[in-house]
Amino acid sequence: MEYGIFQPHGQSSAMSSGYFSTTEILTTFAEFCHLASTASPTLLPLHFFTIATFSLQIKDIEVLNCEYGKNTIKFLRLHREGKKHFVKEVEVCAHLRLTSPQEYLEGNNSLVIPTDTIKNIVLVLAKKNGISTLEQFAIDICNHFMTTFCQVAYVKAYVQEVPWQRLHEDGVPHIHAFICVPDGIRFCEAEQCRNGPLVVFAGIKDLKLMKTTQSGFEGFYKNEHTTLPERHDRILCGELFCKWSYGECKDFDFDCIWKKIRECILEAFAGPPDCGEYSPSYQKTVNSIQMLVLSRVSQVQVIEVVLNNIFYDVVDMKNLGLNNDKEVLVPVEAPYGSCACTLGRKKFFEAQGHMLRDERKCQFGLAAAQGN
Repeated sequence: MEYGIFQPHGQSSAMSSGYFSTTEILTTFAEFCHLASTASPTLLPLHFFTIATFSLQIKDIEVLNCEYGKNTIKFLRLHREGKKHFVKEVEVCAHLRLTSPQEYLEGNNSLVIPTDTIKNIVLVLAKKNGISTLEQFAIDICNHFMTTFCQVAYVKAYVQEVPWQRLHEDGVPHIHAFICVPDGIRFCEAEQCRNGPLVVFAGIKDLKLMKTTQSGFEGFYKNEHTTLPERHDRILCGELFCKWSYGECKDFDFDCIWKKIRECILEAFAGPPDCGEYSPSYQKTVNSIQMLVLSRVSQVQVIEVVLNNIFYDVVDMKNLGLNNDKEVLVPVEAPYGSCACTLGRKKFFEAQGHMLRDERKCQFGLAAAQGN
């Protein structure tokens, strides 16, 4: 395999041999940028753009990952039960890894399933199977590609939902009217390698939370660059991303689990409704959320939480002759703080470790057998 670079006019004898060092390549690029910046493009000599090549063989590289797919497949699935209607509006991304990277290395497309075909398959699965839950639909996508195409070595499906909720009028649910309520976006992922387990993730993102007291930040490290004052009473506001893993896919009630985890998030963030619970930092709030989920939802093996800080600054009204006792505040959009943590059950990781060690033993045995 050969790759080309722009070879400027008046190349050195080393360059004319067709082999280049990194320094020579960078020098060539610098010369090109200098000439391009000092001359009109119409005055650049045509042979300035002559392509020079240097040799790199396929045997000298290793393909670490190559995958492709279709992103942002958006559609609405309408289900009717008599006069009552049900809606699921989703966005799907589906990616594949093939058994051979020949389309990348050789330009051979004989195994490639076009991304337009991937999109059509997703729509057909939605029509035939419906969308009982996001997780089940992602599983359906993985199962279809694994069972239909022998050239697929790995498949991953991501599904997120538009938060439509049934409209209620005087407490009565409407049969076919809905309202979009932006109180967090539900999403899930399913992925599978051929001859491997189907792994399911789920989560919630873009969930904005606020409590106006019972939060502070004190006792932090200080040096000559520290200007932040300690606060024992502040607004705690953030945008939350939470993702969890079920491990291997089982027959779970995904809707029920997702709702239970969302309730845990809200409870851990806010505390009891009559008095709240003090938070000494965003980090401790993140940990409280994770610990409550792991203690109440046994199906969750690993949980990741990211909390982006939305800071509110108290407006100084002294020049207006007013005392502003944290009553009027303005949001500070940027820069903003962020904290993240991932927790997992030790038993789960120990089991995974045993599986990996068994795989390594098998690989070692195979290598030894091949050596013989």
